Amino acid sequence: MTNENIQPSLTNELEHELKAILDFWMNQTPDSTYGGFIGEMEQEGNKNNTADKGGVLTARILWTFSAAYIFFKEPGYLEVAHRAYHYLIKHFWDDKNGGLYWAVNYKGEAVNVRKQAYAQGFGIYGLSEYYKASDNQESLNYAIKLFGLIEQHYKDEQYGGYIEALADNWQPLEDMRLSEKDANEPKSMNTHLHIIEPYTNLYCVWPDETLRSRIQHLITIFRDRIIDPQTFHFNLFFDMDWSPKSDIISYGHDIEGAWLLTEAAHFIHDEELLAQMQKMAVKMVDATIADGFDKDGSLFYEQENGHLDSDKHWWPQAEGMVGLMEVYQITGNEKYFTAMMNLWEFIKGNIIDKKYGEWYWKVDRNGCPDSVPPKVGFWKCPYHNSRALMELITRIKSIN
Repeated sequence: MTNENIQPSLTNELEHELKAILDFWMNQTPDSTYGGFIGEMEQEGNKNNTADKGGVLTARILWTFSAAYIFFKEPGYLEVAHRAYHYLIKHFWDDKNGGLYWAVNYKGEAVNVRKQAYAQGFGIYGLSEYYKASDNQESLNYAIKLFGLIEQHYKDEQYGGYIEALADNWQPLEDMRLSEKDANEPKSMNTHLHIIEPYTNLYCVWPDETLRSRIQHLITIFRDRIIDPQTFHFNLFFDMDWSPKSDIISYGHDIEGAWLLTEAAHFIHDEELLAQMQKMAVKMVDATIADGFDKDGSLFYEQENGHLDSDKHWWPQAEGMVGLMEVYQITGNEKYFTAMMNLWEFIKGNIIDKKYGEWYWKVDRNGCPDSVPPKVGFWKCPYHNSRALMELITRIKSIN
C-alpha cells in the first residue's frame, strides 16, 4: 500500500461525507418557529417539534459549525454557528448564578437547571471554537467565565480532579448521573475527558498559565488514576478518592481518549507528558484492537463483567478512525493506517444512512440499523463524525 496513491481519493471521500453531514444539520435542524435547533428528530426525518433542547447538543452544534467555517471558509457555516451561539447564551446561560443549564423546553424556557460539569465543559469547547471562527470577544469571555466556575465549584482540592454535577445554585446533588445509564458516583472518566478537551481548546486562544497547569493536572489524573495500568482501558466511575467503581470497558472512549490526551500534551508544549501520552496512546489503541474490534474492522460498543455489547454505535467508529490515525502518526506502523481504512469502509457500508442522511445511531453485528434511537437528540449530534472527518483530512494531507 502506498499512502501517496490513497490520499487524494480518500480525502475526497471524507470531504464529501463531511459536507453531507454539515448540510444535513444546516438544513434539517434549525427551529424556525422558536429559535435554536430542534430537540429531536426520528431516524427517518420526522421532527419532534416540542422536544426539550439540550445544552450539550447546542454547544456541540456551535463547535461543529465554528470548526467547519474555519475548515472550509463557507459563510453559511458561520451563520449556523452564530445561531447556536446566540441561542446558547440567551436560553441556557444562568444570568443569576452563571453557568449553563442542562435543558430548556422547545420554547427556550429552562426545564432542567442542574449544572453538569460535562455541560460546562462543552460550553467552553463550543465558545472557544466560535471565538476562533468569529473573533467575538464576548464568546471568549463566556468561555473564560465557565473555566472559572468549573475551578471554583467542581474542583476536588483533596483528591484531585472534578466532581460530576451540582444544582443551579452550586449546591450538592444526590443524583449526579450524566445519564440514566451511568453510575451515580461523584467522579467519572467521561466528565474528565470532556473537561480536558475544552480546556485544551481554550488554551489555544487563551494561553493562561493557570489553565495550562490544570491541563497538566488532568493529564496526570488520567495517567495515574483513570487508565488501568494492567489493561490499558479506562476505568469509568470512581468515588471521591479515585477508587474504581465499575467493570465496564468503553471501547469508543478508550480510543477517543488516546488521541485527546496526546493532543492536550501537545498543545500545552509539555514534552515530557507528550512522550508519556504517546506511549500510552499506543498501548490503549493496541488494547482496544485486541478485544474491541470485530473481524469486519468495526468497533464494538462496550464490555461489562465479561459480557460484550456487540452493537456498533456511530460515535466509536468516528473516534476510532482518529485514534488509529494518531497511533499511525506516532509509530509509522502501517497496520494502524490499514485498520483506519477498514473502519472507514465499514462506516461507508453500514453507518452512513444513504436514504435519510447523517449516520445511524447504531447497527447490530449483522449491520442492521436500530430504528428506535433518534437521528437528532440530546446525545445524537454532529460533533463526533464531523470532527473525525476534519481531523482525518488534515492528518492525511500532512503525510509526506
